Order: sequence, then structure tokens, then C-alpha cells
Amino acid sequence: MKSDSFRSMSTDDLWALHEQVAAELTQRIVTEKATLEDRLRKLQAPGQAAKSDRSRRPYPKVLPKYRNPKNPGETWSGRGKQPRWLAKRLGAGSKLDDFLISRPGRKRR
Repeated sequence: MKSDSFRSMSTDDLWALHEQVAAELTQRIVTEKATLEDRLRKLQAPGQAAKSDRSRRPYPKVLPKYRNPKNPGETWSGRGKQPRWLAKRLGAGSKLDDFLISRPGRKRR
């Protein structure tokens, strides 16, 4: 249809056309969605759970590698962002090796 034919239509005719188009679009969307969900089910391997059902694998506990000499309760494993106490001491001129926790059977570098 050309836009001139829309201009010649009455408001009631245009509304009826709008309802027909909306109904047809709704039907096509529902059909397409069902087709896509069916394809998705076929792609998933039998017995395979969806990603959201899986839990993360357990990570081993990481032992602390560095200790604050002023407060022995403050430790750091060497992973992630440096704690404030360590960054402050390193900024004051200390070396990272000064805070290493000595373990039996492990040589300190």
C-alpha cells in the first residue's frame, strides 16, 4: 500500500488495519520464539545442565605469604590488590621480602 491510500482511509479503517497487523506480528513472534526454543533444546547435549545450574569449582585455600609485623593478624596471600598496610610500608621504603612469612622447609629468597 502506498501512503496516499492510508490518507484516504477513515480512522476506523486504519484502526482495524492496525489491529490486524498487530495480531499477525504477535502470531509470527510466538511462532519464531517456539522455533528458536526448540533449536536451543536440540543444541543442548542430553543430561547437560544449563550454565546457571552449574556451580563454580572449589578453589584451594591460599595460604598467606606476607604478614604485617606491627599487627600479625593482618596477612596477604600475594594475590589481588595489595592491602593498605603493605602499600603504606612499601611507599616508606620497605621491601616486599621484608614481610615474607617464613615456613619450615622453604628457603627465603
